[in-house]
Amino acid sequence: MLHIGEFNTLKILRDTKVGLFLGSENTQEDDVLLPNKYVPKEFTIGDDLTVFVYLDHEERPVATTLKPYIKLNEFAHLKVNYINKFGAFLDWGLEKDLFVPFKEQARPMEEGKRYLVYMFLDEKTNRLVASSKTNQFLNNENLDLQRNEEVDILISHITDAGINVIINQKHKGLAYKNEVYDAVKPGMKTKGYIKNVRPDGKIDVLLRKIGVEAIEPSSQVILDELKANRGFLRLTDNSHPEDIKTVLKMSKKNFKKAVGNLYKQKLIEIKEDGIYLV
Repeated sequence: MLHIGEFNTLKILRDTKVGLFLGSENTQEDDVLLPNKYVPKEFTIGDDLTVFVYLDHEERPVATTLKPYIKLNEFAHLKVNYINKFGAFLDWGLEKDLFVPFKEQARPMEEGKRYLVYMFLDEKTNRLVASSKTNQFLNNENLDLQRNEEVDILISHITDAGINVIINQKHKGLAYKNEVYDAVKPGMKTKGYIKNVRPDGKIDVLLRKIGVEAIEPSSQVILDELKANRGFLRLTDNSHPEDIKTVLKMSKKNFKKAVGNLYKQKLIEIKEDGIYLV
């Protein structure tokens, strides 16, 4: 059975003038064409080939070896290529643009701008479509997330409260600005760590490891910065947290822990004017 909007591993069944037909050896009902432009230079009938299957301009299943920017039941930030009387059409890395009907637009889309969207299979039309009304596809009920657990993060949007994120393509969470030390922008994918799951289902996340696990990477950052600055950093326990964040991209708490760790290992000296590399 073909899975539209996803990667499928299929067998090469036959070679034709228009391309390879892929599918199952047991039935031809789900055969799909891989056009010539995507056919590998070397292949053997019967080999398995992993391809992405979507619908062509005539709404027929077609295969490609291109990697789309989004898959079925996933979120991504995509650019609007053009708009017509039916809706917006997004660039998702394939020949045929991804359609967003006007009714699925949280606000009217504009050509050339990027939007966070979710791709799903429309049951009425059996077509792949996208929606920027993303909240309806996120679920923060019956959560099975543990403190410090590593998760996949997609940066959704940035507000005064913090950085809104999508966790594991399923849940919404928030990273507070004063706990984010690297530059982020909407659409960025990264790893995150669960800081807290609240009784009301809200999830706080960090973009760096928590507690003891964060000390070693922070220590290395300080060592690297010392080496890059001839063995001296004009930072101390009395330095302002913003100065530490600007120079080292870490909190003052992690800075103090990391400095203590380096001092115990006799890798640094701490003086009134700053830190010295031993």
